[in-house]
Amino acid sequence: MRSIWNGNISFGLVSIPIKIYPATEDHSISFRQIHTRDGGRIRYRKVCELEDSPVESSEIGRAYEDADGALVPITDDDLAALPLPTTHTLEIEAFISAAEIDPLQMGDAYYLGTTGAAGAKPYTLLREALKRSEKVAIAKYAHRGRERLGMLRVVGDTIALHRLLWPDEVREPAGVAPKEKVTVKPAELDLADTLMETLGEVDLNDLHDEYHEALEELVAAKVSGATPIAEPGERPAGAQVVDLMAALKESVRSAKEARGEEGGEAGEGGEAAEGEAGEEEEGAEATVHELRGRKKAPAKKAAAKKAPAGEKKTAAKRSGTKAAKAAKSAEEPAGKAAGRKQTGTKKAAAKKTTAKKQTGRRGTRTAS
Repeated sequence: MRSIWNGNISFGLVSIPIKIYPATEDHSISFRQIHTRDGGRIRYRKVCELEDSPVESSEIGRAYEDADGALVPITDDDLAALPLPTTHTLEIEAFISAAEIDPLQMGDAYYLGTTGAAGAKPYTLLREALKRSEKVAIAKYAHRGRERLGMLRVVGDTIALHRLLWPDEVREPAGVAPKEKVTVKPAELDLADTLMETLGEVDLNDLHDEYHEALEELVAAKVSGATPIAEPGERPAGAQVVDLMAALKESVRSAKEARGEEGGEAGEGGEAAEGEAGEEEEGAEATVHELRGRKKAPAKKAAAKKAPAGEKKTAAKRSGTKAAKAAKSAEEPAGKAAGRKQTGTKKAAAKKTTAKKQTGRRGTRTAS
Protein backbone atom coordinates (compact mmCIF):
# COMPACT_ATOMS: atom_id res chain seq x y z
CA MET A 1 0.00 0.00 0.00
CA ARG A 2 1.41 3.38 -1.01
CA SER A 3 1.45 6.21 1.52
CA ILE A 4 0.21 9.68 0.60
CA TRP A 5 1.60 11.71 3.52
CA ASN A 6 4.57 11.45 5.90
CA GLY A 7 4.85 13.24 9.20
CA ASN A 8 4.44 12.93 12.95
CA ILE A 9 1.62 12.77 15.46
CA SER A 10 2.16 15.31 18.21
CA PHE A 11 0.70 13.83 21.44
CA GLY A 12 1.78 16.35 24.06
CA LEU A 13 5.58 16.01 24.25
CA VAL A 14 5.38 12.58 22.57
CA SER A 15 6.12 12.47 18.85
CA ILE A 16 5.00 9.49 16.78
CA PRO A 17 6.43 9.12 13.23
CA ILE A 18 3.65 8.01 10.87
CA LYS A 19 2.60 7.50 7.29
CA ILE A 20 -0.93 8.02 5.99
CA TYR A 21 -2.49 5.37 3.73
CA PRO A 22 -5.89 5.52 1.95
CA ALA A 23 -8.48 3.41 3.79
CA THR A 24 -10.92 3.23 0.88
CA GLU A 25 -10.80 2.46 -2.81
CA ASP A 26 -12.97 3.37 -5.76
CA HIS A 27 -14.37 0.54 -7.88
CA SER A 28 -15.96 2.80 -10.48
CA ILE A 29 -15.40 1.95 -14.15
CA SER A 30 -13.70 4.85 -15.88
CA PHE A 31 -14.43 5.78 -19.50
CA ARG A 32 -12.44 7.74 -22.03
CA GLN A 33 -13.83 10.48 -24.22
CA ILE A 34 -13.91 9.74 -27.95
CA HIS A 35 -14.96 11.49 -31.11
CA THR A 36 -18.36 9.98 -32.00
CA ARG A 37 -17.80 10.47 -35.74
CA ASP A 38 -14.64 8.37 -36.11
CA GLY A 39 -13.96 7.01 -32.59
CA GLY A 40 -10.79 9.04 -32.17
CA ARG A 41 -9.53 9.64 -28.59
CA ILE A 42 -10.15 13.07 -27.13
CA ARG A 43 -7.15 14.39 -25.19
CA TYR A 44 -6.45 17.49 -23.16
CA ARG A 45 -3.15 19.27 -23.44
CA LYS A 46 -1.79 21.95 -21.12
CA VAL A 47 -0.99 24.89 -23.35
CA CYS A 48 0.66 28.20 -22.48
CA GLU A 49 -1.57 31.03 -23.65
CA LEU A 50 1.40 33.28 -24.44
CA GLU A 51 3.37 30.76 -26.48
CA ASP A 52 0.37 28.73 -27.72
CA SER A 53 2.32 25.50 -27.24
CA PRO A 54 2.11 22.48 -24.89
CA VAL A 55 3.99 22.73 -21.57
CA GLU A 56 5.63 19.92 -19.58
CA SER A 57 4.51 19.26 -15.99
CA SER A 58 7.93 20.20 -14.64
CA GLU A 59 7.48 23.72 -16.04
CA ILE A 60 4.07 24.30 -14.40
CA GLY A 61 3.79 26.32 -11.18
CA ARG A 62 0.94 27.94 -9.22
CA ALA A 63 -0.44 31.47 -8.97
CA TYR A 64 -3.32 33.31 -7.32
CA GLU A 65 -5.75 35.21 -9.54
CA ASP A 66 -7.03 38.41 -7.94
CA ALA A 67 -10.26 40.25 -8.70
CA ASP A 68 -8.66 42.15 -11.61
CA GLY A 69 -7.50 38.93 -13.26
CA ALA A 70 -3.83 39.50 -12.46
CA LEU A 71 -1.84 36.37 -11.55
CA VAL A 72 0.36 36.43 -8.44
CA PRO A 73 2.92 33.57 -8.45
CA ILE A 74 3.17 31.44 -5.25
CA THR A 75 6.31 29.30 -5.05
CA ASP A 76 7.09 26.20 -3.02
CA ASP A 77 9.48 28.27 -0.90
CA ASP A 78 6.65 30.67 -0.07
CA LEU A 79 4.52 27.79 1.18
CA ALA A 80 7.37 26.17 3.11
CA ALA A 81 7.98 29.45 4.97
CA LEU A 82 4.45 29.55 6.41
CA PRO A 83 4.64 29.51 10.26
CA LEU A 84 2.28 26.54 10.70
CA PRO A 85 3.11 23.75 13.18
CA THR A 86 0.84 21.40 11.22
CA THR A 87 2.87 21.51 8.01
CA HIS A 88 4.41 18.10 8.70
CA THR A 89 2.73 17.30 12.00
CA LEU A 90 -0.65 15.93 12.93
CA GLU A 91 -1.27 18.05 16.03
CA ILE A 92 -3.74 16.56 18.55
CA GLU A 93 -5.89 19.34 20.02
CA ALA A 94 -8.34 17.48 22.30
CA PHE A 95 -10.14 14.22 23.10
CA ILE A 96 -13.94 14.11 22.88
CA SER A 97 -16.79 11.65 22.54
CA ALA A 98 -17.50 10.48 19.00
CA ALA A 99 -21.17 11.39 19.52
CA GLU A 100 -20.21 15.08 19.59
CA ILE A 101 -19.16 15.00 15.94
CA ASP A 102 -21.81 15.79 13.35
CA PRO A 103 -21.83 13.06 10.67
CA LEU A 104 -22.15 15.84 8.08
CA GLN A 105 -18.53 16.76 8.84
CA MET A 106 -17.17 13.28 8.07
CA GLY A 107 -14.95 13.06 5.00
CA ASP A 108 -12.34 10.69 3.57
CA ALA A 109 -10.83 7.94 5.75
CA TYR A 110 -7.16 6.96 6.10
CA TYR A 111 -5.03 4.48 8.05
CA LEU A 112 -2.05 5.65 10.10
CA GLY A 113 1.04 3.44 10.20
CA THR A 114 4.42 3.82 11.86
CA THR A 115 7.65 4.46 9.93
CA GLY A 116 9.98 2.41 12.12
CA ALA A 117 10.55 0.38 15.24
CA ALA A 118 11.03 3.55 17.30
CA GLY A 119 7.44 4.60 16.70
CA ALA A 120 5.85 1.28 17.70
CA LYS A 121 5.76 1.98 21.46
CA PRO A 122 4.24 5.51 21.34
CA TYR A 123 1.84 4.39 18.58
CA THR A 124 0.60 1.51 20.74
CA LEU A 125 0.35 3.83 23.75
CA LEU A 126 -1.94 6.25 21.90
CA ARG A 127 -4.04 3.40 20.50
CA GLU A 128 -4.59 1.78 23.90
CA ALA A 129 -5.33 5.16 25.50
CA LEU A 130 -8.03 5.81 22.91
CA LYS A 131 -9.51 2.34 23.51
CA ARG A 132 -9.66 2.70 27.27
CA SER A 133 -11.09 6.22 27.23
CA GLU A 134 -13.66 5.33 24.54
CA LYS A 135 -12.98 8.73 23.00
CA VAL A 136 -11.62 10.07 19.73
CA ALA A 137 -8.81 12.55 19.17
CA ILE A 138 -9.31 15.82 17.29
CA ALA A 139 -6.26 16.92 15.34
CA LYS A 140 -5.13 19.50 12.78
CA TYR A 141 -2.78 18.82 9.89
CA ALA A 142 -1.78 20.34 6.55
CA HIS A 143 -2.53 18.39 3.40
CA ARG A 144 -2.85 19.33 -0.28
CA GLY A 145 -2.28 23.00 0.18
CA ARG A 146 -4.49 23.71 3.20
CA GLU A 147 -4.84 23.04 6.90
CA ARG A 148 -7.39 20.37 7.68
CA LEU A 149 -9.30 19.02 10.65
CA GLY A 150 -9.19 15.31 11.47
CA MET A 151 -10.50 12.70 13.90
CA LEU A 152 -8.43 9.78 15.15
CA ARG A 153 -10.14 6.57 16.26
CA VAL A 154 -9.18 2.94 16.73
CA VAL A 155 -10.09 0.35 14.07
CA GLY A 156 -8.92 -3.09 15.16
CA ASP A 157 -5.20 -2.70 15.93
CA THR A 158 -4.83 0.38 13.75
CA ILE A 159 -5.41 4.09 14.26
CA ALA A 160 -7.64 5.56 11.57
CA LEU A 161 -7.87 9.19 10.50
CA HIS A 162 -11.16 10.68 9.27
CA ARG A 163 -10.95 14.03 7.53
CA LEU A 164 -13.48 16.47 8.98
CA LEU A 165 -14.98 19.55 7.42
CA TRP A 166 -14.57 22.76 9.38
CA PRO A 167 -17.83 23.71 11.13
CA ASP A 168 -18.29 26.75 8.87
CA GLU A 169 -18.11 24.48 5.80
CA VAL A 170 -21.37 22.72 6.74
CA ARG A 171 -24.39 24.56 5.40
CA GLU A 172 -27.54 25.17 7.40
CA PRO A 173 -30.64 23.38 5.99
CA ALA A 174 -32.57 26.62 5.71
CA GLY A 175 -35.47 26.46 3.23
CA VAL A 176 -34.98 22.75 2.52
CA ALA A 177 -37.76 21.30 4.70
CA PRO A 178 -41.36 21.50 3.37
CA LYS A 179 -42.99 24.85 4.06
CA GLU A 180 -46.52 23.44 4.04
CA LYS A 181 -48.07 22.67 7.41
CA VAL A 182 -48.76 18.94 7.50
CA THR A 183 -50.33 16.88 10.28
CA VAL A 184 -49.34 13.24 10.55
CA LYS A 185 -52.10 11.08 12.01
CA PRO A 186 -51.36 8.43 14.67
CA ALA A 187 -52.72 5.74 12.35
CA GLU A 188 -50.20 6.73 9.68
CA LEU A 189 -47.37 6.60 12.22
CA ASP A 190 -48.54 3.13 13.27
CA LEU A 191 -48.34 1.90 9.69
CA ALA A 192 -44.91 3.51 9.27
CA ASP A 193 -43.74 1.73 12.44
CA THR A 194 -45.07 -1.56 11.07
CA LEU A 195 -43.22 -1.02 7.80
CA MET A 196 -39.98 -0.27 9.66
CA GLU A 197 -40.35 -3.41 11.78
CA THR A 198 -41.13 -5.50 8.69
CA LEU A 199 -38.08 -4.25 6.79
CA GLY A 200 -35.99 -4.97 9.89
CA GLU A 201 -32.21 -4.71 10.01
CA VAL A 202 -29.58 -5.58 7.42
CA ASP A 203 -25.94 -6.60 7.34
CA LEU A 204 -24.17 -3.98 5.24
CA ASN A 205 -21.87 -6.69 3.89
CA ASP A 206 -24.89 -8.24 2.15
CA LEU A 207 -25.49 -5.08 0.10
CA HIS A 208 -23.71 -4.67 -3.22
CA ASP A 209 -23.58 -2.31 -6.19
CA GLU A 210 -25.98 -3.86 -8.70
CA TYR A 211 -25.43 -1.07 -11.22
CA HIS A 212 -21.68 -1.68 -11.17
CA GLU A 213 -22.19 -5.41 -11.75
CA ALA A 214 -24.52 -4.78 -14.69
CA LEU A 215 -22.04 -2.28 -16.14
CA GLU A 216 -19.21 -4.82 -15.89
CA GLU A 217 -21.33 -7.39 -17.75
CA LEU A 218 -22.08 -4.84 -20.46
CA VAL A 219 -18.40 -3.97 -20.92
CA ALA A 220 -17.39 -7.66 -20.97
CA ALA A 221 -20.00 -8.36 -23.64
CA LYS A 222 -18.82 -5.45 -25.78
CA VAL A 223 -15.17 -6.48 -25.44
CA SER A 224 -15.96 -10.04 -26.56
CA GLY A 225 -17.89 -8.75 -29.55
CA ALA A 226 -21.24 -10.08 -28.34
CA THR A 227 -24.41 -8.06 -28.51
CA PRO A 228 -25.50 -7.27 -24.98
CA ILE A 229 -29.13 -8.03 -24.26
CA ALA A 230 -30.48 -5.65 -21.70
CA GLU A 231 -33.38 -6.92 -19.65
CA PRO A 232 -36.10 -4.31 -19.36
CA GLY A 233 -36.26 -3.06 -15.82
CA GLU A 234 -38.98 -1.25 -13.97
CA ARG A 235 -38.80 2.45 -14.58
CA PRO A 236 -39.24 4.47 -11.40
CA ALA A 237 -42.51 6.34 -11.33
CA GLY A 238 -42.38 10.11 -11.11
CA ALA A 239 -43.52 12.08 -8.11
CA GLN A 240 -47.28 11.69 -7.84
CA VAL A 241 -49.91 12.59 -5.29
CA VAL A 242 -50.91 9.22 -3.84
CA ASP A 243 -53.03 7.93 -1.00
CA LEU A 244 -50.48 7.77 1.81
CA MET A 245 -52.36 5.12 3.76
CA ALA A 246 -52.74 2.90 0.69
CA ALA A 247 -49.06 3.32 -0.15
CA LEU A 248 -48.02 2.36 3.38
CA LYS A 249 -50.28 -0.70 3.35
CA GLU A 250 -48.89 -1.84 0.00
CA SER A 251 -45.33 -1.25 1.23
CA VAL A 252 -45.92 -3.43 4.30
CA ARG A 253 -47.48 -6.16 2.15
CA SER A 254 -44.61 -6.09 -0.36
CA ALA A 255 -41.98 -6.16 2.39
CA LYS A 256 -43.62 -9.18 4.02
CA GLU A 257 -43.86 -11.01 0.70
CA ALA A 258 -40.19 -10.31 0.04
CA ARG A 259 -39.36 -11.92 3.39
CA GLY A 260 -41.64 -14.88 2.73
CA GLU A 261 -44.19 -13.86 5.34
CA GLU A 262 -47.93 -13.79 4.96
CA GLY A 263 -49.28 -10.39 3.99
CA GLY A 264 -52.90 -10.89 5.11
CA GLU A 265 -52.22 -9.88 8.67
CA ALA A 266 -50.58 -6.66 7.61
CA GLY A 267 -53.46 -5.97 5.27
CA GLU A 268 -56.03 -6.31 8.03
CA GLY A 269 -54.01 -4.01 10.27
CA GLY A 270 -53.68 -1.56 7.41
CA GLU A 271 -57.45 -1.62 6.82
CA ALA A 272 -58.05 -0.93 10.50
CA ALA A 273 -55.60 1.95 10.43
CA GLU A 274 -57.15 3.28 7.25
CA GLY A 275 -60.61 3.19 8.86
CA GLU A 276 -59.27 5.13 11.82
CA ALA A 277 -57.74 7.72 9.52
CA GLY A 278 -61.09 8.07 7.71
CA GLU A 279 -62.90 8.64 11.00
CA GLU A 280 -60.43 11.34 11.95
CA GLU A 281 -60.91 13.10 8.62
CA GLU A 282 -64.67 13.16 9.17
CA GLY A 283 -64.17 15.01 12.44
CA ALA A 284 -65.48 12.22 14.68
CA GLU A 285 -63.59 11.05 17.74
CA ALA A 286 -61.41 8.12 16.79
CA THR A 287 -59.58 5.59 18.96
CA VAL A 288 -56.17 4.50 17.67
CA HIS A 289 -55.70 0.77 18.25
CA GLU A 290 -52.43 -1.11 18.20
CA LEU A 291 -51.74 -2.86 14.91
CA ARG A 292 -51.89 -6.65 14.80
CA GLY A 293 -48.65 -8.51 15.05
CA ARG A 294 -47.11 -6.29 17.71
CA LYS A 295 -45.85 -7.69 20.98
CA LYS A 296 -47.47 -5.10 23.22
CA ALA A 297 -50.95 -5.41 21.76
CA PRO A 298 -51.90 -8.74 23.40
CA ALA A 299 -50.92 -7.43 26.85
CA LYS A 300 -53.19 -4.44 26.46
CA LYS A 301 -56.06 -6.58 25.20
CA ALA A 302 -55.60 -9.07 28.04
CA ALA A 303 -55.64 -6.26 30.59
CA ALA A 304 -58.73 -4.86 28.97
CA LYS A 305 -60.48 -8.25 29.16
CA LYS A 306 -59.51 -8.87 32.78
CA ALA A 307 -60.93 -5.58 34.00
CA PRO A 308 -64.53 -6.33 33.00
CA ALA A 309 -64.25 -9.85 34.48
CA GLY A 310 -63.25 -8.37 37.84
CA GLU A 311 -66.08 -5.91 37.65
CA LYS A 312 -68.55 -8.75 36.90
CA LYS A 313 -67.37 -10.73 39.92
CA THR A 314 -67.70 -7.69 42.16
CA ALA A 315 -71.16 -6.98 40.78
CA ALA A 316 -72.18 -10.63 41.32
CA LYS A 317 -71.02 -10.46 44.93
CA ARG A 318 -72.95 -7.27 45.48
CA SER A 319 -76.09 -8.77 43.89
CA GLY A 320 -75.78 -11.90 46.03
CA THR A 321 -75.47 -9.83 49.21
CA LYS A 322 -78.51 -7.76 48.31
CA ALA A 323 -80.57 -10.90 47.51
CA ALA A 324 -79.61 -12.47 50.83
CA LYS A 325 -80.62 -9.36 52.72
CA ALA A 326 -83.95 -9.24 50.84
CA ALA A 327 -84.66 -12.92 51.58
CA LYS A 328 -83.83 -12.42 55.23
CA SER A 329 -86.10 -9.38 55.42
CA ALA A 330 -88.90 -11.36 53.75
CA GLU A 331 -88.52 -14.22 56.24
CA GLU A 332 -88.86 -11.97 59.26
CA PRO A 333 -92.45 -10.65 58.46
CA ALA A 334 -93.54 -14.18 57.48
CA GLY A 335 -92.39 -15.51 60.84
CA LYS A 336 -94.13 -12.73 62.71
CA ALA A 337 -97.38 -13.32 60.76
CA ALA A 338 -97.25 -17.04 61.50
CA GLY A 339 -96.75 -16.27 65.16
CA ARG A 340 -99.69 -13.95 65.20
CA LYS A 341 -101.91 -16.59 63.56
CA GLN A 342 -100.91 -19.21 66.10
CA THR A 343 -101.60 -16.81 69.00
CA GLY A 344 -105.04 -15.96 67.55
CA THR A 345 -105.93 -19.66 67.22
CA LYS A 346 -104.90 -20.37 70.81
CA LYS A 347 -107.03 -17.45 72.08
CA ALA A 348 -110.08 -18.65 70.07
CA ALA A 349 -109.77 -22.19 71.48
CA ALA A 350 -109.49 -20.80 75.01
CA LYS A 351 -112.67 -18.73 74.55
CA LYS A 352 -114.60 -21.78 73.32
CA THR A 353 -113.49 -23.87 76.31
CA THR A 354 -114.58 -21.13 78.75
CA ALA A 355 -117.99 -20.84 77.06
CA LYS A 356 -118.56 -24.60 77.38
CA LYS A 357 -117.66 -24.56 81.07
CA GLN A 358 -120.06 -21.70 81.78
CA THR A 359 -122.94 -23.49 79.92
CA GLY A 360 -122.37 -26.66 81.91
CA ARG A 361 -122.58 -24.79 85.23
CA ARG A 362 -125.88 -23.13 84.25
CA GLY A 363 -127.41 -26.49 83.30
CA THR A 364 -126.52 -28.02 86.65
CA ARG A 365 -128.16 -25.20 88.59
CA THR A 366 -131.47 -25.51 86.66
CA ALA A 367 -131.71 -29.26 87.21
CA SER A 368 -131.46 -28.84 90.97
